[in-house]
Amino acid sequence: MKLLNTLCRIAAPSGNEAPLTRYLLKYIEQHQSSWQVQPTVLAGNEWQDCIMLVFGAPRTAVFAHLDSIGFTVRYGQQLVRIGGPVVEAGSRLVGRDTQGEIDCTLTIDEETGEIGYEFTREIERGTELTFYCDFRETDTTVQSCYLDNRLGVWNALRLCETLENGIVAFSCWEEHGGGSVAYLAKYIQETYGVRQALISDITWVTEGVQPGRGVVISLRDSLIPRRAYVDRIRRIAAASGIPHQLEVEGNGGSDAKELQHGAQPWDWCFVGAPEDNVHSPNEIVDKRDINSMLALYQMLMREL
Repeated sequence: MKLLNTLCRIAAPSGNEAPLTRYLLKYIEQHQSSWQVQPTVLAGNEWQDCIMLVFGAPRTAVFAHLDSIGFTVRYGQQLVRIGGPVVEAGSRLVGRDTQGEIDCTLTIDEETGEIGYEFTREIERGTELTFYCDFRETDTTVQSCYLDNRLGVWNALRLCETLENGIVAFSCWEEHGGGSVAYLAKYIQETYGVRQALISDITWVTEGVQPGRGVVISLRDSLIPRRAYVDRIRRIAAASGIPHQLEVEGNGGSDAKELQHGAQPWDWCFVGAPEDNVHSPNEIVDKRDINSMLALYQMLMREL
């Protein structure tokens, strides 16, 4: 979990994913020689802050978004949400502007409900603030801010160790409307002919999805994937014996929305571990679900 701990501590809210991108590129450079197959690395200004890794003769692409929720400093002491963070008075927020490091407290106006911050000075407008990272690990769980989606990124990086054929795409802006997957998907399909995807992201603990019972295969959220593709994934999962659960939701979304709304035909399925305390500083995931997530991805990327 040392790698996951490191990933959770790198601030990368939507629109400012560059610090995490730099870390990943360095990590890939340092570790890819030990991977089973050395990928082609696509990164740079033409991809903004996204990264694509192409292994062998790919048939399936894995999408994992780099960004997190957070807050943008507005005017005075006002804050604007990035994505949908849980807002609780007293939450510890951190960041940096040209005057130095910031460690402040989230406030909520009792009369208006507007959110702001309390700090020793005024923070420069446009500064991003994120939850302070308090990474906690037990024998059975990990708990931290930003497991969504640093755990999805962790899963994709670990998948790279044994991946022979496939594409791993690290995307941006997912928590705040998306925008990068459309051009990644277009390039992937036009260049490699790949048109099926897995979404390496984190879902919710609900009355029908419980921690410790395995990775979640989502049958639908606010969008509905093509049933024939999801059924293929279900058959592979059933034959593998890897613990897994099925999810049916009526809301929520992921990088898949840009695949389904795009101009190219893509099949997709969301496959990820469930977490509790979603979008808060205290997201928590069972280690058994983390293990089954990686194991199922390894199996699916061989079989699909």
